[in-house]
Amino acid sequence: MKNVNFDDLIHAPNRLMICAILEPVSEMEFARLKEQLAVSDSVLSKHLKALLDANYLNLKKVTQDGRQRTWLSLSKAGTDAFKAHVRALKSILGA
Repeated sequence: MKNVNFDDLIHAPNRLMICAILEPVSEMEFARLKEQLAVSDSVLSKHLKALLDANYLNLKKVTQDGRQRTWLSLSKAGTDAFKAHVRALKSILGA
């Protein structure tokens, strides 16, 4: 029987790590997230787009020191989905 809280979108390893990294913080800059995941810009962008399309992320662009920087945070829906997914994983593992 499929667990209703298991989220196939979040479950992909990089997206799961993105959610896990962003969940405890108010926001994080794209470059810092990329550094923590040790992935290329294009790989991170692909996963962020999937999460953005699902309304799981908030994205804010800010011009700072003449450069445009992208800041990311989990949305309420993203936080709720991530926490439900973690509960589903714990349930599957019997934790």
